[in-house]
Amino acid sequence: MPLVLAALLGYLSGSVPYGLLLTRAAGLGDIRKVGSGNIGATNVLRTGNRKVAAATLLLDVLKGVVPVLAVAAFWGREAGFVAGIGAMAGHVFPVWLGFKGGKGVATGAGVLLAAAWWLGLICALIWLAMAKLTRISSAAALTACCAAPVIALLAGDLALAGFALVLALLIILRHRDNIRRLIAGTEPRIGRKT
Repeated sequence: MPLVLAALLGYLSGSVPYGLLLTRAAGLGDIRKVGSGNIGATNVLRTGNRKVAAATLLLDVLKGVVPVLAVAAFWGREAGFVAGIGAMAGHVFPVWLGFKGGKGVATGAGVLLAAAWWLGLICALIWLAMAKLTRISSAAALTACCAAPVIALLAGDLALAGFALVLALLIILRHRDNIRRLIAGTEPRIGRKT
């Protein structure tokens, strides 16, 4: 029962579409009709409003952090992992938006930071390095998420590695179109409006 509740709490936290809510509140319209149509911070940045993009990023990270920490405090580490996967599923497949949500990068970062801060920090540094090198958000995200289970495995934490692998698979699943554009050389760079 605690694991079911953990998954549900995680899902409900993750399913709040902050990018959509904040852009509407700021008078920027429906973010799903801008750029990639994604509700995440990278697409919100394409509106040209950095403050709304930063707020979206922060809230998307927190909706991963909060359920993992809260659930782990009550029911332990594994339940925290389940809550984290629930939060990712909620962000990526929110019931409120017809199961069409974000790409899961910011929420995944929050989940990973809460589950294992050291691994989350390493992956954040990998993301920053790749983003600076390529100026392509999806390339940075894919590199960081694929590195996470490998790093956890090298650290000897099989449970964390399995958890990180599930997160990575969700992110890769949501980045299929980005992967095609990366291969074709047509993926937009960070800060471009289209």
